[in-house]
Amino acid sequence: MRIVAVADTHTFEADLGPIPEGDVFIHAGDLCRGGRLEELTKVAAWLRSLPHRRKVVVAGNHDRCFSDDPKAAIEILGSEIVYLEDAETVIDGVRFWGSPWQPAFNNWAFNLPRGEALARKWTAIPTGTDVLITHGPPAGIGDLSAEATRAGCADLLTAVRRVRPLLHLFGHIHPDGGCWPIDGTCFANVTTWEGLRKPSVFDIDPTTRQVTAITVPLPDPYAKGEK
Repeated sequence: MRIVAVADTHTFEADLGPIPEGDVFIHAGDLCRGGRLEELTKVAAWLRSLPHRRKVVVAGNHDRCFSDDPKAAIEILGSEIVYLEDAETVIDGVRFWGSPWQPAFNNWAFNLPRGEALARKWTAIPTGTDVLITHGPPAGIGDLSAEATRAGCADLLTAVRRVRPLLHLFGHIHPDGGCWPIDGTCFANVTTWEGLRKPSVFDIDPTTRQVTAITVPLPDPYAKGEK
């Protein structure tokens, strides 16, 4: 299975250029900029135009429409696009789990305080998950901000160590895109930061439990630090 993944397009999806071919297209959050349904309508039309036979979306902190009016937001996505909010979908035997939460940052959507509140969300991630999609990163991996501080969630890292997915996709921290294979899990910050980075591409074989990074753009040294 070939997976093409992005995050943090913020309505600048046209700046990505041609999207690589693949079986599953994943957006790991921040489709929108201000979080309005009008923005989502345009992004959803772009998603539906892509040739990938399956598309999976997780919301991010800029996607307030999914927290304020989830029914309308999901209707805008349409039946061709799977929206995951603490939920699972199975594609060709590969189990995907998606969740939008991150440690609180300003007055954005899907904020929770560090500690017990976030830990409760991560305990819902089931063992046997092959591909985990979260908007925010785990602590210490792909989470280095422009201020040189680590912004990831320690309780998410604990959950990933428990579940041991083959692939963990996330975004949110724009300056630290990349891929890190650690203890049997391929961690990947697939941020595109409004087109400054291109999509990331992975091949996953659940039978052999192998993930191969096909295309992982280098971090952009001029990427801004906003989340």
